[in-house]
Amino acid sequence: MPFARIRDASYYLRVRLAAWYGAVFAGLVLVALLIVYEGSRHTIIRETDERLLEDAKETSQAVAQLHPDRRRVEEMLARKADTHTHERLFLQLIDPDGDLSWSSKEAPPGIDEDLRDFTDEVAVREVGVFRVAQRYVDAAGAPRFLVRVGASQEQIDAAVWKRTRVMMVAGLLIIILAPLGGYWVAGSAIQPLTSIIHTAQRLRPTQLSDRLPIRGTGDELDQLSGTINRFLDRIGEYLARNREFVANAAHELRSPLAAIRSSVEVALNASRTTAEYQALLETVADECSQLTSLVNQLLLLAESDAGRVLRHVEPLQLDRLVDSSAEMFRGVAEERGVVLEADLHDKVRILGDAARLRQVINNLIDNAVKFTPAGGRVRIETECREGDRKGVLRVSDTGCGIPAHDLAHVFERFYRGDKSREREGPSRGTGLGLAITRAIIHAHAGEIEVVSSVGRGTTFLITLPLADAAPQLDTADKPIDRSAVGGSQVGR
Repeated sequence: MPFARIRDASYYLRVRLAAWYGAVFAGLVLVALLIVYEGSRHTIIRETDERLLEDAKETSQAVAQLHPDRRRVEEMLARKADTHTHERLFLQLIDPDGDLSWSSKEAPPGIDEDLRDFTDEVAVREVGVFRVAQRYVDAAGAPRFLVRVGASQEQIDAAVWKRTRVMMVAGLLIIILAPLGGYWVAGSAIQPLTSIIHTAQRLRPTQLSDRLPIRGTGDELDQLSGTINRFLDRIGEYLARNREFVANAAHELRSPLAAIRSSVEVALNASRTTAEYQALLETVADECSQLTSLVNQLLLLAESDAGRVLRHVEPLQLDRLVDSSAEMFRGVAEERGVVLEADLHDKVRILGDAARLRQVINNLIDNAVKFTPAGGRVRIETECREGDRKGVLRVSDTGCGIPAHDLAHVFERFYRGDKSREREGPSRGTGLGLAITRAIIHAHAGEIEVVSSVGRGTTFLITLPLADAAPQLDTADKPIDRSAVGGSQVGR
C-alpha cells in the first residue's frame, strides 16, 4: 500500500541518517586520534629534547667540577648512564681533538662519527633511533671536552603508543555506540516527518481539517509543517469554493432547463396553433439564450483559473475603448433618464486584450446605468498617473449603492446582494459579471476596487500598468472562437 511504503521509507530514512551519522562520527574520531597521536608524539619529543639538553648541561658542569680527576669523571658518567638504562640513555665524552674519550655501553657503535660535525649546544639531532644533545665542558684551565647525551626514540614511541592505545579503546567504543546514538537522534529528528505521514494518511478530499502540529522551535521542520498547513488551508478553500461553484452553477443551469422542458411539454400536450407554437419556441429560444450566456460565463471563469483569459495582447488607448463603450450606452441611458458623462481628456496607453477590456468597460457602464434611477448620473473618467506609471478608469453612479455587508462579497462568484438591487424585468444577473471583471483585470496585472454608500451611489476604480511599465502578460496557447464569450455585457 502507498502509506506502508511511506512508513518503510521513513524507517529506511532513519537507518540511513543513523549510518551517515555513525560514518561521519567515526571519521571525526579517526581524525581526532590521528591528531592526538601526532600531538602526543610531538609533545613527548619536545619534553625528551628539553631533558636531554638539561642532562647535557648538568653533566658538563659535573665534569668541570671533577676535572682533572679522570677516574671520578668516568665513575660519574657510568653511574648516570646506569641509572637511566630503562630509557636507553647513553653518554659520551669527546676530547678536544674530537676523538671519543669515554662512552657508555648503551651508545650505538659509530655514532661519534655521525656526529663529528655536530657542534650546536642548543639543538637536538636525530641519529637513527636516537636523539642526541651535547654540551662543552667550560672549566678554567681544563681542556675543552664535549659531553654528549642521547636517548632512544623507541622509548618515545612506547610512551606515545601507551597514550594512543587508551584513546583507541575509547574511540572504538565511541564508533560502536555512535550508530546507536545516531539512530536515536535520527528518530527524534524525523519525528515531525512521522507526524506529517500520519496526518497525510488521515486526509481525504472531503476531510481536510487536520493540521500538523507546530512545535515552536522555528527550525526547518517547523517551517515545513507551517508550509504544509498553509497549503492544506488553500486546498480546503479551493475545494470549498469549487463545491459552492458547482452547486451554484447547477442551480443556475436548472432554471432555464426546467423552463425549456416545461415549454416543450406544454407544446406536446395538445395541438396548438401556429402562433402558439411560435410563442412557445420564442420562450425556448430565450431560455436557450440565457443558458448559453451562463455557460459562456462559466467557460470564461474556467479559462481565468487556467490563465487563458487573454487572447490577443497589443498596445491600446484606454480612453478610446471607454469612449466607444460610452457612445454605445448613451442611448440606453437617455431612455432611462440617466445622464451619462465621460471625462476622457488623458490619453492612457496600456497593453492588453481589447475585446476583454471592452467587456469589462461595458459591464461596469451597464451596471451603473441599470442601478441608477431616472434623474441620476453616471460618470466615466480616465486618468494617466505618471508617478506610478498607472492608467486609471473610474466609473461612478448616483444609484442605490451597495450595503456594507455585501460590499466585501461583490466580486465573489454567484454572489447576489440585496434583492432591491436586482435588475428590473423578468431576467436577473447570474452573479458572475463582477467575478469575470476582476479575473480579466487581474490577468492584465491590474487591480479593481469598489467604494459604495447606500442611497448615494457606487464607484468602481480600475488601475492598469501603462504600456511601457506593463509586465509580460499570460495569453492562451491557442486562440478560440470569440463568440464563445457570449457577448460583451455581463451583469453583476
